[in-house]
Amino acid sequence: MAELRLGPLLRYVDGSSATVWVETSRPCTAEVHCADGGRGAAHTFQIAGHHYALIPVTGLTPGASASYEVVLDGARVWPLPDSPFPPSVIRTPADGDGEAVRVMFGSCRWAAPPADGHDPVGPDALDTLATRIAADPEGERPDVLLLLGDQVYADETSDATQRWLAARRDLDEPPGTGVADYEEYTRLYYESWLDPEVRWLLSTVPTCMIFDDHDVIDDWNTSASWVADMRATSWWRERLLSGLMSYWVHQHIGNLPPAELAADPLYSAVRESPDGTDALRAFAAEADVDPTTVRWSYRRDFGRVRLMMVDSRAARVLEEDGRSMLDPGEAEWLRAQALEDRSSYDHLLIGTSLPWLLPQLVHDAEAWSAALSRGVRGRRWARWGEKLRRAADLEHWAAFPASFASLARLIADAGSGPEAPATVLVLSGDVHHAYVAEPHWLARGPEARVLQLTCSPVHNSIPLSIRLGFRFGWSAPARALGRLFARHGRCERPPVDWRKTGGPWFGNQLMTLTVRGRSARLRLEQARANGTLETVEESTLSSS
Repeated sequence: MAELRLGPLLRYVDGSSATVWVETSRPCTAEVHCADGGRGAAHTFQIAGHHYALIPVTGLTPGASASYEVVLDGARVWPLPDSPFPPSVIRTPADGDGEAVRVMFGSCRWAAPPADGHDPVGPDALDTLATRIAADPEGERPDVLLLLGDQVYADETSDATQRWLAARRDLDEPPGTGVADYEEYTRLYYESWLDPEVRWLLSTVPTCMIFDDHDVIDDWNTSASWVADMRATSWWRERLLSGLMSYWVHQHIGNLPPAELAADPLYSAVRESPDGTDALRAFAAEADVDPTTVRWSYRRDFGRVRLMMVDSRAARVLEEDGRSMLDPGEAEWLRAQALEDRSSYDHLLIGTSLPWLLPQLVHDAEAWSAALSRGVRGRRWARWGEKLRRAADLEHWAAFPASFASLARLIADAGSGPEAPATVLVLSGDVHHAYVAEPHWLARGPEARVLQLTCSPVHNSIPLSIRLGFRFGWSAPARALGRLFARHGRCERPPVDWRKTGGPWFGNQLMTLTVRGRSARLRLEQARANGTLETVEESTLSSS
């Protein structure tokens, strides 16, 4: 008899359809039965000895909430027996544009320790969110949860995972306590997504996901020389291919609407094959050699909210004389999607794991190190600039100045003219604190209100060095120091200036955008030891 190993995860939802992701113990037919008559079924596909299904559910009622069950080969496996949680539901948006849309987001979730263990990084914001929704199932909940990177930590494993790894191989051999292959990646997802509260939460709140560096390794794709150094190791290729394969299975396919999935040749090949491992591995290998062969970025629309989730890791161009955060095809896609039919949206959200706007000192230091590495001050400075870039994690949008300026131009174009939205909001994580920053264009800027909204971590540590460094980074003396760096690196002035208008806030936390028409409000909540989410900031971003 087939058993449910992982999931269900509620992924895509629109007015009448949804997708639900599961992992099962053996090949089977997986079905979703909804209380309102909605139904869906899919046969599992196989990757590296594991069995998965992404179940398309149709026939849902717009503007309704329907509980559902998961059935494997005719036997109900979800809800779990004696579950303390309310039934998992699929909530569909109503027809029309008058309904509020709630978008919650955060990043950087290190897996929770065992239930009887001490949590070294404090309460998990997703656990506390699950507790709140379970206590009031009919109350407020997000329409979608955006997980903006570092859903798993392939290079920073827990004690429990390290004990499991040690039973498989010698941890004194590379990659040590980091994961080595696909099977070890599955262990990370089990550890993270079988947390009871998080498992239930992901079964009942739709999610959109994108990777960041720790999904593979810290500072993934920092520079061309970094990639060359990694490719010279004995273990890197298997880590990278396994990371891309496991991301495609566990996260990427669930991001896509059913129509896009139906047209995806890889998805069709994997589903139609008795074992899709070779096809998926070949895809990952080609993506490693030529990142332009795959697009991990995607677009989703929620009423009159357009979301662009942008891959700011694998799509990079790393040659020093042409560094870019996005390859040309990716950049063209982003621009086309943002500018297409602007009258159809009131709010444009650009989800990128790495913040576009950082404290000015950090921005200038990143642009400076990039200029040095490019050779503007000669070979000796270039070597030092590369060492600095790697040691200090200087590889955000600011480290790709042309891409920083290109994104500024795109935002200005999307936010200008008679079809301008009310807001253009850049949603990011990565930096283990939260803040709001507002740019001002040196030339003519957009009519829409533009903000950088950064929120992390969901569940991770916030060292004192980060607290002190980022507090100082926003200060006037830090800005003056940054200008010295920029002058020494002969850096061009960016097309925007910006100021911090909120934060920094430190803690395990989540941000929520609530939009209705052209109005938008922001709320920041932090997880507390008593199992609650406490509001620490609430503000109006735009009004109708």
